[in-house]
This record gives sequence, C-alpha cells and structure tokens, in this order.
Amino acid sequence: MSVNDKQLGMALIVSGPSGAGKTSICQKVRHEMGDVAFSVSCTTRPPRSGEIDGKDYFFLSREQFEKKISQNQFIEFAEVFGNYYGTLKSEVLDRTRCGRDVFLDIDIQGAMQIREASVNDPELAKCTEFVFIVPPSRQELERRLRGRQSDSEEQICKRLEKSSYEIKFWKKYDYILINNELEDSVCRLCNLIQSLRSASKRMPEDLFK
Repeated sequence: MSVNDKQLGMALIVSGPSGAGKTSICQKVRHEMGDVAFSVSCTTRPPRSGEIDGKDYFFLSREQFEKKISQNQFIEFAEVFGNYYGTLKSEVLDRTRCGRDVFLDIDIQGAMQIREASVNDPELAKCTEFVFIVPPSRQELERRLRGRQSDSEEQICKRLEKSSYEIKFWKKYDYILINNELEDSVCRLCNLIQSLRSASKRMPEDLFK
C-alpha cells in the first residue's frame, strides 16, 4: 500500500470578501486538478429552478436541520434571512478519511466556526487548511463589483463596507492569496495544494514502520 492510500485528505477552507474571485478560482482549480471534491452544504430554503438535491444543496426541512444541530452533525451553520445553511461533518470527513481533498467555499463566519471546532477535534485539525483570497486593492474590488452590473449602488456600498470588516480576519487564515489575475491565482492555488499534500500532519502514524 502506498503512502497516498493511507494518508488523510485535506479540507480546503476558502474564504474572501465578495468580489475577491474565490468561487471562480475554486471552480477552475477543480477543473485543472480533477481530483478535488466540492463540499455540498445543507439548507432549509426551498430549491430554486434547476437546483438538484444532493448536488447544489441538501435541501432539508427546518425540523430535519435542527435535529442535526442537536446531534452535533455540523462543523458550521448559520441562520440567514430565516433559513439555515450549514456543512455536515460527514460531507468533509468521509472524503478526507479516504484520502480525498475537498473544497469548502465558505464565508468568514463559517470558517471561524470550523477553526474553533478544530481546536477540540484532532482529526478535523489535521485535515483543515485555511486559505484567504483577497483582491489587490479596495479600488480593484469596487471595480469588480461594479463590473458585475447586478447590484444597486446601495448594495455595492454595503458589500464594500462588509469587505473592509472581513479583510481584518486575514491573520486567522494559514495562507493568503492576492488575486491580481485569475489564471495566475489558479496556478498558485494548484501549486499550494500540491505542496500541502506532503504535509506530515496528514501522514499515517506508521509511515516508516
């Protein structure tokens, strides 16, 4: 059996302010590497047109979600505008135990919950790597938000204000990726993932026995 058959996979917790480009980067990295899974979140909101249960989200009733909360099945969750959203432990650890890597494209609140949970969970601590993606400047962030042409002026101002608060959390992450140019950022994140696959903390205890 090779080392790769025995070592734990990693959970890549990726966060950043709206407009930083984290979702685009993660999607392209998955396409480039081909062997990184994507964590599917749970939600109590109803499915939108075209969304598939188990692919886009796991759609749960409020009762089902709250039962899973009481059973400590989530590594992070939050209530947003009357609906719950959360990530199941099993969605992450079932993959990493098999040596697979998994992306969690998640907001800073959720990432900090996972960071806190890993303090008392040695397995989760071994698996998690926290990556913070930021634009090169506030001016560039504003340019990107306006370039979407999907938000009102009020929404843009709120996103910029929120981003100023979120960027303060950068020291809580293990790695910082400044997204100047998409393809270059994709290449750098792919290289980081390849390096992290050699992390000793995820190697089996009997590696050299």
